Amino acid sequence: MDAPSLDEIRATRERLGGRVLETPVWRWDTHRIQEKLGTEIELFLKMEMLQYTGSFKPRGAFNNILSLDDDAKRRGVTGASAGNHAMGLAYAAQQAGVSAKVVMPKSANPAKVAGTKAFGAEVVLVDDIMQVFEGVERIQKEEGRHYVHPFEGPGTVQGTATVGFELCNQLLDLDAVIVPIGGGGLIAGVSRAVKLMQPDCVVYGVEPEGADTMHRSFASGQVESIDRVTTIADGLGSPTTAPYSLDICRQHVDELVKVTDTELRRAMLLLFEGAKLVTESAGAAGIAALVEHLADRLRGKRVAVVLSGANIDLRTFWTQVSEEL
Repeated sequence: MDAPSLDEIRATRERLGGRVLETPVWRWDTHRIQEKLGTEIELFLKMEMLQYTGSFKPRGAFNNILSLDDDAKRRGVTGASAGNHAMGLAYAAQQAGVSAKVVMPKSANPAKVAGTKAFGAEVVLVDDIMQVFEGVERIQKEEGRHYVHPFEGPGTVQGTATVGFELCNQLLDLDAVIVPIGGGGLIAGVSRAVKLMQPDCVVYGVEPEGADTMHRSFASGQVESIDRVTTIADGLGSPTTAPYSLDICRQHVDELVKVTDTELRRAMLLLFEGAKLVTESAGAAGIAALVEHLADRLRGKRVAVVLSGANIDLRTFWTQVSEEL
């Protein structure tokens, strides 16, 4: 399957219309970030954590649901998620008048489970992330619901590409864009749009050390999986990559960076203290990569970081950042 063209990405953004927000871009140049990076990096934050449901996920979910025929809409949709996709799918389904049944691991953040239920979806909890996809397959077979994948397929990637489309219209002449990676759907879409609109811009992808499936897939040239996810960044904890989004990433992502849980915590604290922003650990991954690994190489550059999500409860946020105090 071909990657989306610029015309297709533009049409997708028009089709989504007011169903999703054009999230703002903010120049971060306060004293706190200057202490970490100096004054030579022109840093911008793409605030997808201000999107409906607190993450970028409604873009792909809406795009998939809008493509369904009436019969498929009557049967409803299902999805697999540790949290943000569940909320995004539940919200999109509710707005479209479609029922949703979502499978989530019992370890999912309670705020994300509650948020998913609040948008009207039925939630099925299973023991771990590995069993989530098995649960979705069972629901598909038994109920005929349409599976909206959290990161794979043209519908999802066209939706996430609208993040990059907006960004490149909001900021000209970018030197680098830094994007978190879970399964690869967000960075596949963003990197595709960026390379079509600003081809000289370097795209960096960020994974946690405890869920490095994209690193493994780049090394082998094929889809890879891991036996166990070990990271605080549940939003980046995909146990596998997938062929369509992986292929786009291999074409357009210039470099991958791994970050530790400690670096994620530091980035969350830095965003809170320096920008007064509360993000989940997955949402802070781009800042962790920039501050801890890329700062020297990007001095004198114009850099954008996608803050992908902020769905975290106060107790979990405090537990994670307090380890760095």
